[in-house]
Amino acid sequence: MQLSLSGKNALVGGASAGIGRATAIELALLGANVTLVARTASALQEAVDLLDRSKGQQHQFLVADFSDSTALVNGVAKLLEHQVFHILVNNTGGPPGGPITEATPGQLLQAYHNHLLCNQLLAQALLPGMQQSGYGRIINIISTSVKEPLDNLGVSNSTRWAVAGWAKTWANEAGKWGITVNNVLPGYTSTGRLSEIIEKRAGSSGQTPDQVAMQFAANVPLRRFAEPAEVAAAIAFLASPAAAYINGINLPVDGGRTKSL
Repeated sequence: MQLSLSGKNALVGGASAGIGRATAIELALLGANVTLVARTASALQEAVDLLDRSKGQQHQFLVADFSDSTALVNGVAKLLEHQVFHILVNNTGGPPGGPITEATPGQLLQAYHNHLLCNQLLAQALLPGMQQSGYGRIINIISTSVKEPLDNLGVSNSTRWAVAGWAKTWANEAGKWGITVNNVLPGYTSTGRLSEIIEKRAGSSGQTPDQVAMQFAANVPLRRFAEPAEVAAAIAFLASPAAAYINGINLPVDGGRTKSL
């Protein structure tokens, strides 16, 4: 099985922590040169220092906030003056929780901006290099909510579905250039995002965070949360040559929690 990413350049969003950082680590282990994107330089530097360089890779980071799409695109444009990117991992922090019946227009617009619009801008910016090099992988980290909406995550549910539809359309149109576009759907994963959700649920239910966490884990057939590296392994596989004929799919990495196929 051909998994090597030697000579490939990857751009990974939300890479200073959680699934994004774990993805950067896995891609580097397969030989890729990785550019990490997030808001905080110190956290990015710490993440870059963790990356494997045994195959002579060069790693770097870009400080950018997905709330400022103009600055994000300008920063990526400067990188593109010196290199092409073969792999794009679209990932950024999820929208705040709450029921959709109480969501404001501003919350919806911000979520669509940070996820759907930024995904579009980054994919368009990297597309010519993927076409030129004959290798392209666009992988979007979204949510199992595209299969089953999650309670009290109304804005997130709505946004994730939009991204899934966007990705399927890109898969249909970019396939003729050998570029694949897929979505990875993490389930409960041990990240800061999950901790925030658990804390909020505990505050509203009168339970302790540990009790809420146990309830969440009980809904997973494997009876535990994923580690970020387990989700990252699926992303890294989809980025590899071995996944060249996998295109336009939603891949749950959720321990079997999603009840639909």
